[in-house]
Amino acid sequence: MSAKKTSISIVLLYLAVYLSPLLVSSFSQQVVITASTIAYILGAVLMIILYFRDKQPTLVEKEGKLSSPVFILLLGISGILIAIFLQAIIMGIQTAITNTEPSSENTESIISIIVDNKLFILATVIGGPIMEEFVFRRSLTDLFTFEKTGFWPAALISSALFSIIHFDGNFFVYFFLGLFFSILYKLTGKIWTSVISHCGMNTLVVVVQLIVHYGIVEIPK
Repeated sequence: MSAKKTSISIVLLYLAVYLSPLLVSSFSQQVVITASTIAYILGAVLMIILYFRDKQPTLVEKEGKLSSPVFILLLGISGILIAIFLQAIIMGIQTAITNTEPSSENTESIISIIVDNKLFILATVIGGPIMEEFVFRRSLTDLFTFEKTGFWPAALISSALFSIIHFDGNFFVYFFLGLFFSILYKLTGKIWTSVISHCGMNTLVVVVQLIVHYGIVEIPK
């Protein structure tokens, strides 16, 4: 299977997983959440299988310079803190411009679901970010990258779509996070770099939010 065909297959798989809750929408919320979690994990596993079956590297992967496991781990792990820092900066700038309290409806909704159904944490810190990296960083970047236009237009388009799909009021936060993950992917030519950073960032955010939610640590107002 060619890289382009694999990219299309992964995007279609993501859409199927994304829309799968509609199949059980008539059932209770617990059933919908459980089904969504299973779908996210299964979707991530299938994307990984498609990735390893694809013998053809994308244009970005061919140009990756820091492709050794050492750089993948170093950039992936350091990218966790950089992503958190970047998120805070963009949120701060947005707050200063709009003069509104910083908030994320997407994050608040996810934490609310996790509190009611602990299993959903697997979708949030593993299944979801893995799928998003394979779709928005590898597949869409591959589909929008051409030899004449190169990496950057594709990265901008995929980052914009990454932000839009979150249905949040923080477009630029998600956009620049997406662009940052794209840069990690480009540097190493390995999708695992951005996967490590994205999964790590989501895990850190969820842990902190749950600590605050349960009153283990109180944030001064």
